[in-house]
Amino acid sequence: MTQRDYRNTVFLPKTDFPMKAGLPQKEPGILARWADADQYRLVRDARKAREKFILHDGPPYANGDMHIGHALNHILKDMVVRTQTLLGKDAPYVPGWDCHGLPIEWKVEEEYRKKKLNKDEVPPAEFRAECRAYARRWVDVQREQLKRLGINADWDHPYLTMDFAAEATIVRELMTFAETGQLYRGAKPVMWSPVEKTALAEAEIEYEDITSTQIDVAFEIIESAIPALVGTHAVIWTTTPWTIPVNQAIAYGAAVEYLRIALGEHRYLVAAPLVDTFVARAGGEYTVLDTITGAALEGTIARHPMHALGGFYARPRPFLAGDFVTTESGTGLVHMSPDHGEDDFILCKAHGIEPVFAVEADGRYRADWGWLPGEGSVINPKFNAPDGPVCTALREVGALVAATADYKHSYPHSWRSKAKVIFRCTPQWFVPMDKAITLDGDTHTLRERAVTAIAQTRWVPEKGRNRIAAMVEGRPDWVLSRQRAWGVPIALFVHRQSGEVLVDAAVNARIVAGIEAEGVDAWDDANAAQFLGPDRDVADYERVADILDVWFDSGSTHAFVLGSGRWPDLTRPAGYSGPLADLYLEGSDQHRGWFQSSLLESCATRGHAPYKAVLTHGFTMDAKGLKMSKSLGNTISPIDLMRDYGADILRLWALSVDFTEDHRIGKEILAGVADQYRKLRNTFRYLLGALEGFGEAEALPVAEMPELERYVLARLGALDATLRTAVDDFDFNTYVRALTDFCNEDLSAFFFDIRKDSLYCDAPTDTRRRACRTVLDTLFQALVRYAAPVLVFTAEEVWGTRYPAGGSVHLLEWPEIPAVSVDEARWTELRALRATVNEAIEPLRREKVVGSGLEATVTVPYAGAATDLAELFITAAVHPGDTLSVTRTDDHKCGRCWRHLPEVAQDGDLCARCDEVVVAMDTLSGDQVSA
Repeated sequence: MTQRDYRNTVFLPKTDFPMKAGLPQKEPGILARWADADQYRLVRDARKAREKFILHDGPPYANGDMHIGHALNHILKDMVVRTQTLLGKDAPYVPGWDCHGLPIEWKVEEEYRKKKLNKDEVPPAEFRAECRAYARRWVDVQREQLKRLGINADWDHPYLTMDFAAEATIVRELMTFAETGQLYRGAKPVMWSPVEKTALAEAEIEYEDITSTQIDVAFEIIESAIPALVGTHAVIWTTTPWTIPVNQAIAYGAAVEYLRIALGEHRYLVAAPLVDTFVARAGGEYTVLDTITGAALEGTIARHPMHALGGFYARPRPFLAGDFVTTESGTGLVHMSPDHGEDDFILCKAHGIEPVFAVEADGRYRADWGWLPGEGSVINPKFNAPDGPVCTALREVGALVAATADYKHSYPHSWRSKAKVIFRCTPQWFVPMDKAITLDGDTHTLRERAVTAIAQTRWVPEKGRNRIAAMVEGRPDWVLSRQRAWGVPIALFVHRQSGEVLVDAAVNARIVAGIEAEGVDAWDDANAAQFLGPDRDVADYERVADILDVWFDSGSTHAFVLGSGRWPDLTRPAGYSGPLADLYLEGSDQHRGWFQSSLLESCATRGHAPYKAVLTHGFTMDAKGLKMSKSLGNTISPIDLMRDYGADILRLWALSVDFTEDHRIGKEILAGVADQYRKLRNTFRYLLGALEGFGEAEALPVAEMPELERYVLARLGALDATLRTAVDDFDFNTYVRALTDFCNEDLSAFFFDIRKDSLYCDAPTDTRRRACRTVLDTLFQALVRYAAPVLVFTAEEVWGTRYPAGGSVHLLEWPEIPAVSVDEARWTELRALRATVNEAIEPLRREKVVGSGLEATVTVPYAGAATDLAELFITAAVHPGDTLSVTRTDDHKCGRCWRHLPEVAQDGDLCARCDEVVVAMDTLSGDQVSA
């Protein structure tokens, strides 16, 4: 007799949702639909009048294609905004760009250099127009690239620091500094780039290892309270030979012990702990003549090796006690050049010695300088080499004791030009860190306000607090000025005779109005008289020509983005006072950049930080852990990744790594992420198929469900709690891992596996099957929401597949999970036992004793109460016993569900359940088929 084929009686999952994602082809279409529907505004309308969560976007520079750091940063921001939106909050996202400054100006200058043109010969307004056009072009390019990541933002209304209103607000913020007495002009050594011809901020500096020339130079002592020292040569050591032409003094340590030694025909003064290393450099053997305490050197005077040149070089070089002098390296005597060192400047200024400004903006000595006039550049290794002009001149006068080009050390370079920088004393505008200022009746220094604000801010990870606190506690006064063309002007007038900054509300209002109408080009000589008004003579005032440090621009963004009212979505309720942003989120380098400049700007003008919390991420390395660079050829383009994998894969990578630390990306890593994505996608595919035709009438109350379903709901509740905590902690690595583990371990490898029999073979009205499908629906509703902030395109596709007319998944809110109580400990024990049983069955499968667990009868040492263990373990039968054992069952196999049961007379017959279901189906269809 021919046995019936029961395959068409099994309720297999049905769905049009494809296993193959095809993300690179599919995602642009979803993006287009979002654009047509104005998805950003739909979300805003859906959360109208809800609690605000304001993330303030730190502005990237508008100069070049999006790189992997941009992608990571904006994916994290989008994740923050989307998870807060999912929680029901109104979380707007206004993107922004930093459009002024050296990075953009440098690129425009490069085009001039290619054409052999001099930028300084171009009218400033024309040059600035080119910078503005360059920035605008890259804003448009980057905007489209960032959109492709699936970032839901107000792309049509970004903020740009070069918008006229933004420029006017920045000027208005500067004027607040002036009005409150937090601005002064002074000459101090600052980081200076001879290549870019401007002062630089610490955030624009990177340190590279270099090899320099180290020299020992002898300064003849001509006066001293210790007669034996007269005629002795004090030896200084330096790795910057170019600073010798501007030496003005010698520093010693009052507590240091010095030796006067005989070395060949000469007598030298060197710190006792450093004599041997000095002699090793100089060569020869020495004899100690005298021991001298540092304090006894007070009043000693030397002369410059080039004293014969007269003028500046004929002046005496006094010995000055400096508490910064150590015996870690060198000679224990430090040559002082107040033009080119902060310690030098402070110590010399205390003794009435002023800078001489010998080195010009391009790193060359002044044309009228008494030694090496017009020569340089001082950062050129050849200029500083043992056979370079400085060392040659010193050698000719017998002052060069030793010179070798072998000293390896770390040295500051310009982040933009990659050229070495110098400390150079120039007139600049500063914000004092330690001047007591009264704001709203509270008197504190800016440093004190900033340190207090740091303590009041939440830092994620926590180590960020100590990092920025150390920087603020030790930082010098803030240098605001730059000597460039493309930026917001320091729009101030200074009285030519008194040197005082003009602080006048009416003048300031006219300046701000002019810049708001015409942009930074309004700040020119032609408008000076109009700004000053009829009561002042323009000839009495200097119009400051410097521009602002670009970090002041970005540090002021909270004022014109969050506090201006131009973006109503970002406006706090009337009467609100305090930090305007809930969160700032950038890379860890911004502790010395945007985080700090924003902190200082807000503390100086408002008395508190602009943010409640700060989240920092590390940097993306290549697969080997190396820093990405074009020279190494190991850069990875997010644009290429999206073309090959799709944006959702890139998003899953960014949110899977521990982004708070430096992390890696590479082909193997992305292959693992793609596999992770495939498993998540298959989870949704299974849910969609298993829920085909499910409706409310089929749903079953939790109280009527079997224990397995209630246990799975309890696991879902635990996942929900984990994800909520992860959102609160901005711990997206944990968020993604918990979601993935739940789908793989609790669902695919456990619940789905166990309930396939019920789902495929139970009658549609069966309580167990109804309970299973009810839980599957609950899982679907929760998981598609949990996944939506991570896999923005895939979640939309999943939702649209089940609910074609159901709108966007991104308008939904966090799911409500039923509270279910089960004996977790017992289920943990049962799952462990299930794993042990599967391990015991595996050898029999390999030996083909059984084809699967359905052919196995298992004896287990378990005495606890349990549901059907055979169902849980997916075996033929389970019996209690003293030890674990597995044998092949003697029962026959049901022709429909393939379970081996005592009630099946022979292989291919139906078990009681399947017989009942088939009879009902046959009766319903009228199709009676004889077995």
